[in-house]
Amino acid sequence: MATVAAPLPLRATACCAGAAPCRLSSSDGARFPGRPVQRGLVAGACRRRDSAGFRVEALFGGGGVGPKEPMVPPYNVLITGSTKGIGYALAKKFLKAGDNVVICSRSAERVESAASDLKKEFGEQHVWGAVCDVREGKDVKALVDFARDKLGYIDIWINNAGSNAYSFKPLVETSDEALIEVITTNTLGLMLCCREAINMMWSQPRGGHIFNIDGAGSDGRPTPRFAAYGATKRSVVHLTKSLQAELQMNEVNNVVVHNLSPGMVTTELLMSGATTKQAKFFINILAEPPEVVADYLVPNIRAIPANQSMKPTYIRFLTGLKAYSRIFSRLAFGARRNKYVAED
Repeated sequence: MATVAAPLPLRATACCAGAAPCRLSSSDGARFPGRPVQRGLVAGACRRRDSAGFRVEALFGGGGVGPKEPMVPPYNVLITGSTKGIGYALAKKFLKAGDNVVICSRSAERVESAASDLKKEFGEQHVWGAVCDVREGKDVKALVDFARDKLGYIDIWINNAGSNAYSFKPLVETSDEALIEVITTNTLGLMLCCREAINMMWSQPRGGHIFNIDGAGSDGRPTPRFAAYGATKRSVVHLTKSLQAELQMNEVNNVVVHNLSPGMVTTELLMSGATTKQAKFFINILAEPPEVVADYLVPNIRAIPANQSMKPTYIRFLTGLKAYSRIFSRLAFGARRNKYVAED
């Protein structure tokens, strides 16, 4: 009798070989569609079904089945939207720490340029670049296949890709194209990436950590002149909490979804909005270059798998205390006036 190994990603159900698909019992997929029930199983155990002379074995690699493989460095890291700005700075910092990194962007030209620069500095064996439009499900699936092919698995997946369509104006003046760009990139793209990252990681012996980057509006405060962007970033926090609840509900204990807050970063996107007195004031007071932010975030991200922690975390660079302290220093002593842009 032939034996077929059938990996079971979350998005697919296990089917028997042969002309007709087998029917799963109600307990097989009720708690997590496409995810096999693991109660009573031990590490390496399998579930068998016979059909047309074939024995199908569903192999389990995580999700609470026995002891998982410890996650030790170097880590395999995937960062979306990582050919410039904070994404690129994060990639460099991980590489400096000795990790392997997959960068991606929807622009083939930027991917080629960024990957080339990083390979020159850190070696071709540590850097890979892929073209991916996170708004397209097929692209995200292809990104997972690319990462598996090059690295075998991903330990840390950072959802950094985001857009404001370089539009800073009231919602009533915002074009359809700009709204669609912002919402499909920041909300749909994030959902597609989370779905595929979870599907990839839950069956990995090492499991995995997903970090969703927040932004202005994530704390519920208004974001005039970029209302759509703020609304999508508010949804990041809700999505992360919902995914945490889903994973817990379905006893997936080897994949964790976290939030990552870089604060105000002097990226091309942020600086393009420095056109009002208020915007200039807060950029000068609160913003920091991508390299400074990455220097803080990456060690804190790496500490989570290093400590074998599987608890959801919200890592913040710009805390409330830090922000209020800087505002006070500015008002009291004029600190950071004209630091990045002229206010007068």
